[in-house]
Amino acid sequence: MALPLLEAMQPVHAAGKADVPRRMVAIETNMGIVPQYFFPDKPGKHYALSPYLERLAKHRNQFTVFSGVSHPGVTGGHAAEKCFLTGTPHPERGGFRNWVSLDQFAAEQIGNRTRYPSLVLGVGNEGQTLSYTRSGAPIPIERSPRKLFARLFVQGKSSEVAANVEALRQGRSTLDFVGEQARRLNRSLSPADRQRLDQYFTSVRELEQRLASSEAWEQKPKPKITASAPEDVTDHREFARQTQVMFDVVKLALETDSSRLVSLFIDTTVIHNITHHGNRPEVLAELKAKESSQFDALAHLFQVLADAKEQGETLFDRTMVLYGTCMGSANSHSNTNLPVLLGGGGFRHGQHLAFDTANNYSLTNLFVSMLQRLGIETSEFSTGKGIFRGLEMVG
Repeated sequence: MALPLLEAMQPVHAAGKADVPRRMVAIETNMGIVPQYFFPDKPGKHYALSPYLERLAKHRNQFTVFSGVSHPGVTGGHAAEKCFLTGTPHPERGGFRNWVSLDQFAAEQIGNRTRYPSLVLGVGNEGQTLSYTRSGAPIPIERSPRKLFARLFVQGKSSEVAANVEALRQGRSTLDFVGEQARRLNRSLSPADRQRLDQYFTSVRELEQRLASSEAWEQKPKPKITASAPEDVTDHREFARQTQVMFDVVKLALETDSSRLVSLFIDTTVIHNITHHGNRPEVLAELKAKESSQFDALAHLFQVLADAKEQGETLFDRTMVLYGTCMGSANSHSNTNLPVLLGGGGFRHGQHLAFDTANNYSLTNLFVSMLQRLGIETSEFSTGKGIFRGLEMVG
């Protein structure tokens, strides 16, 4: 068990009210989800649970399932997997450049409240990531739950801490030098280049702030917990078990408020061949069994978050869990009508929000609602230009 977040640990606003931590876990599985086993037949609150949602039956009133949603202009079959949290159109085109991902946009605003602004994780053999910087650069994933556990909870020796602090300071010194050089260059630039340089200065300042925050956290002891380090599952055919082990470490990270933002890319390439099932009954049965195990792992995450209490609420009450895929049908490589659900986080759940399956509703509007739930003041994100219709916050 980890030491829970206590009121004394929380920052206090000027009005004397403690900051209520809001959190987000964003998960993508990359080989699609069989639509007929995921989507309910009827909209509203009184829908019958589909075979996959039956695995989440205990938490029916704690999640909302969506149909008829997708990212506008995001096409290209498997190429779309890099756009699940960015919504950037046309990843299949030459010269494609990604936008900032949902988690990193949020980390820019609230990441300094925790030791780790975000945790970028992956399961499986592929090195794909869900997380991208504002310049569109991919952020490498951590695939080992054991290494993640050590990073979160194993305190380094004093010499190691000092070395880390010095490395951070050296990074800030380099930024100072580059910034001064750029300011000298600024005097001879065209207006367009000056604008680009202003954007560069903004990025440098943001990075300097992150480095300063990281230096401060290096001086603070890591949380003490009684849980043991997990053993990594090395067989990538056991991706559901790998996912569950990672979920257990994620729960500890959230519970100790080590980070409030998590992305997890679940690589299920090992079942790629059977996702092209051609509606053959025996192949569909095998695929259903594999995908059902993924929903069992998700049910496990819901349960451990619901079991953890925090100031009269559960960790699930304060943690949004986004789960979905980049393809509406892996069998046809379709990127429309994406299977997606949102659990927890303080929304009015227990419903199926059904939109037009031919003329899809923008999933990036959901991202605007999620950012607002994190306390970030924004009315748009990526292609989303407003909050998600039909999804209401609680409190």
